[in-house]
Amino acid sequence: MLTLFRWLLRLTIGLIVLLVLSAVLVWYFAVRSLPDYGATYRVEGITAPVEIVRSTENVPHIFGRTDPDVFFALGLAHAQDRLFQMTVLRRAAQGRLAEIHGPRALPVDDLARRLGLHRAAQASLEVQDAPTRAALQAYADGVNQWIGIVNAGAMGRGAPEFFLFPDVITFWQPADSLAILKLLAAASTDAATEEILRARLALAWPQDGMRILDRADVPDDLPDYATLFPGARLGTPDRRRDMQAAHDPLGFLRPGQALGGNAFGAEPQRTAAGASLLANDLHVGLTVPSLFYLARLELASGGVIGATVPGMPLVLSGRNPSLSWALTPLDLDVADIAIEEVQPGNPDRYRGPQGWTAFQTRTEVIRVLDAPSQTITLRDTQNGPVVPGLDPGLRDVVPIGHVPALRWTGLSRQDGTMSALMGLMRAQDSAQATRALRGVVAPALDVTLADAEAVTRLSAGAAPQRAPDHPTAGALPAPGWLPQTAWTGATALAGEAQRPEAGLALATEDASDGLRRDRLSYLLGDREVHSRDSFIAAQLDIVSPAARALLPLVGANLWFTGDPAAPGTPERQRQDALTLLAEWDGAMNEHLPEPLIYTAWMDALQDRLVRDELGPMADDLLHLQPRFIDAVFRNRGGASAWCDIVQSAATEDCATIARQSLDRAILDLSARYGSDVASWRWGDAHQAKHRHPGLGALPALGWIMNITQSISGEEFTVARSGMTGSGPQPFQAATGAGFRSVIDLADPDSSVFITSTGQSGHPLSRHYDDLAGLWRRGEYVGMSLDPDLARAAATGITTLTPVD
Repeated sequence: MLTLFRWLLRLTIGLIVLLVLSAVLVWYFAVRSLPDYGATYRVEGITAPVEIVRSTENVPHIFGRTDPDVFFALGLAHAQDRLFQMTVLRRAAQGRLAEIHGPRALPVDDLARRLGLHRAAQASLEVQDAPTRAALQAYADGVNQWIGIVNAGAMGRGAPEFFLFPDVITFWQPADSLAILKLLAAASTDAATEEILRARLALAWPQDGMRILDRADVPDDLPDYATLFPGARLGTPDRRRDMQAAHDPLGFLRPGQALGGNAFGAEPQRTAAGASLLANDLHVGLTVPSLFYLARLELASGGVIGATVPGMPLVLSGRNPSLSWALTPLDLDVADIAIEEVQPGNPDRYRGPQGWTAFQTRTEVIRVLDAPSQTITLRDTQNGPVVPGLDPGLRDVVPIGHVPALRWTGLSRQDGTMSALMGLMRAQDSAQATRALRGVVAPALDVTLADAEAVTRLSAGAAPQRAPDHPTAGALPAPGWLPQTAWTGATALAGEAQRPEAGLALATEDASDGLRRDRLSYLLGDREVHSRDSFIAAQLDIVSPAARALLPLVGANLWFTGDPAAPGTPERQRQDALTLLAEWDGAMNEHLPEPLIYTAWMDALQDRLVRDELGPMADDLLHLQPRFIDAVFRNRGGASAWCDIVQSAATEDCATIARQSLDRAILDLSARYGSDVASWRWGDAHQAKHRHPGLGALPALGWIMNITQSISGEEFTVARSGMTGSGPQPFQAATGAGFRSVIDLADPDSSVFITSTGQSGHPLSRHYDDLAGLWRRGEYVGMSLDPDLARAAATGITTLTPVD
């Protein structure tokens, strides 16, 4: 027995030592990939020494003799801090995520291959102007130089994630940067996915289904969808949406995600300091690291500072010494679904305007980690690529014997958007910026420009031109063989920049719904004179215009009715909840119970209004439709009929449905958070989970790599935080402001910026999440174009010297 005990003790000690040694070894190799920001490197590809001066927040300030040298250093700095993120973005654009993530990435890869994002990027490289091609090449050289330094110095493969993925880091190419821009363009519009949802609603309830998506810019006289395909048979509608897709960190830039943003400015006559103000926040999926990376470049045209995206040599939003600019996606229908009829008995041909036409086909192989490779056949029509995987509900609206094709401005192979945005970055005034932006194709952008004397706005991008007799005006999928459904062209939008009325300019991507825009307009118009602090307050505003509009309407017949109920009863809970809501100002504050009660109530109400007509498809309405609920409770056009439950014998009115929905919401919340209504907190349900795109879905590593924090706001607040709308945590924040800036042109060096996580993508770096707490609390960091200030506050200076 004693011998057995000794051997067990020895084995236990050995296992402990082995675990400790393994942990030390993992830590050692992971730490080796942390870059030394004070090092000097001899590199090929630059003409003179370059300095990368790092601030306290790890923001690189790059000083070089020539612009290509500066872009080279930006590529190297991006690769130092975000190499894994860059490779994920490149793989997403190329359709090669399954090589490292396995079968779960196949749908994303399949769609990227069918769209041909990388092929379109390669074709567009030739149409960029000479300075842009030089910048793209220099940037790629800088990325590749860092990869070479990592390999030569055995520096942990550049990021610890590469030890967990079977990734071979291929050298960066100029077209890779263009492909990432194409990926952002695809994620910036939900025009096609809205078409599909609208058609599904029309099929589910032909009389009124489309009224749920009550958008002001959609014609009221759309045809019955089924009549567009006389004689064709549609499949049985089914809920096919993957409810986990919204939680998959690989889908954060999936086409149709609809990136968003706010931009607003004030001219000198409306500011306290007598010079223009400009604010911008860009809404993206919450990932770690953030999509954005702060940087300052010293170019021949002057210093440029603001938000970059790793993988591109471009300051998307920021300022130079004489001009500042803010971008938001333009609310423009830039995509259509064309339904193509396949020739019976010949799957290689489809019906075109001139008769049966052969598909353009090719095959590609998608390599899949730990699974057989998949060979896919890609087909193109005159209207665009065939995209059966664009949306899970697409199969419901495609008749049997037909396939869907996508028309989208971003498929252009003559896309000079990168050159246009590079020109914007170098522009010295709004006139130069306007001329540069005429080359934008996709994404379509609403651009706000500000100099010390004025603020201007313009739209940029390619706008599809549809025939006047188009049967659906682009609001529904349409037969691809009809000549009137083909685009007659695409018009460049960039005209002359317009001065705003009353000295105030604002842009949001929800122009058709308008609630957030109306709230922002009120905040700007409520003050005669603005300052940097008032712009910050507006940018961080968490009052829900939807709550203020809907609660008095929905609860009109419920407030303070009946005698007080006994404590602890469901009736008393309802009374307590209504009392709280009656005194609430609509602020979606994470520390309050009212936002949680309101959100759960409206969620239950919308579901109760539509489920009896739509059935399981109601699960696909992931977001609140305030205009629809407003129409129902105001009985616009007889919309109150939605309140009656068709399957029940009784005739329910809207007050009854409102009360029943509130009771349902309170019951669900009590099961989660206890019976004391006043103790509930919005932040317990509304948490921002910044997910790592590679490891975020893994149970153990995800807990380490992801950043989770409760936040205020919701979908319709100016400080937007869109929710998942599905799964066990439907109120979890899935999107938010990945970047915020407020630029004060009276004192440009007092301008402030922030991203949602940190500058580094390395989990062992102190800059992995050091900005996340500031972002949550609504704080910012300063960034100056003064080189002396940058050097005085430097925490490290990387010096690049050319090889003799």
